[in-house]
Amino acid sequence: MELSGHEVTTVAEAGWAGVKNGALLQLAATRFEVLLTVDRNLEYQQNYSSLTIAVIVVDAPSNDVEVLRPLMPKVLEALPKAKPGVVTHVHG
Repeated sequence: MELSGHEVTTVAEAGWAGVKNGALLQLAATRFEVLLTVDRNLEYQQNYSSLTIAVIVVDAPSNDVEVLRPLMPKVLEALPKAKPGVVTHVHG
């Protein structure tokens, strides 16, 4: 993906496929500073205030690379502002 200068790993690449959202956030927090997702429902399913990871939700109609690629400049702008325990939205 278009996030040069950042380590990017998919859930599948990390070996976490099938891990439920709460456990996924905890696992991701042990290895990453930010979780980037297109799951808009995740925000309403978890309590973020105690997390040590920031979450960026990309509001996109799908997770297709061709749909997400044009949004990466906005994601890059949001990354330095993302705070642990806070959900940040990036809109298309």
